[in-house]
Amino acid sequence: MDKINILIADDHKLIRDAWSFILNSDSRFDVISACGNAEEAVQEAKAKSPHIILMDINMEPFSGLEATRKICIESPSSRVIGVSMHAHPGYAKKMLKMGAFGYITKNSSSEEMINAILAVNDGNKYICEEIKNNLCDQVMNEKNDTPKLNSLTRREIQIVDSIKEGFSSRKISEDFNIAVRTVEAHRYHILKKLKLKNSISLVKFINSDPYKIRYQ
Repeated sequence: MDKINILIADDHKLIRDAWSFILNSDSRFDVISACGNAEEAVQEAKAKSPHIILMDINMEPFSGLEATRKICIESPSSRVIGVSMHAHPGYAKKMLKMGAFGYITKNSSSEEMINAILAVNDGNKYICEEIKNNLCDQVMNEKNDTPKLNSLTRREIQIVDSIKEGFSSRKISEDFNIAVRTVEAHRYHILKKLKLKNSISLVKFINSDPYKIRYQ
């Protein structure tokens, strides 16, 4: 049986060395490359076409998300598994949208990492148990009266985006060519609809789920 060739992309050498040791200790795997930045990972993937790529999301000079998108073009036969410290289901969804076949967190056991590699190599999608559990918790804890950003109008969504960027009411009024008092009115209605106290709580609410924003 041919070995599964693996490329590891992570900006921490200790992690690269640890994963390489674990995987090379298994006769089914062969780590053919270990990269410390996203650009090198894309180049190595194009040159070596590994079966599996373990891709950290937080990479330089561009993210693992962008690296995954590029790898899907440059080495379409390779299958990417996203790896991250982030256990929010939204990050897994982003990675899958970029073309990844799987997602595990850095809390995952070596056994689960191996299971992910085997599943993805067989052409299946794989999401680790931590992400599944967090997604389940979100669904179970969600209340019917939980405010949603899709209750906002298109203009209110634009105002929300500007607030998230830290823009003042005056800057927002200049950007959209509307009066400052109109911006203040929008802010008031946004907070009222979302049942939030202030702009700080609004930003926290937005960042808590990157997939809540939906334009009407």
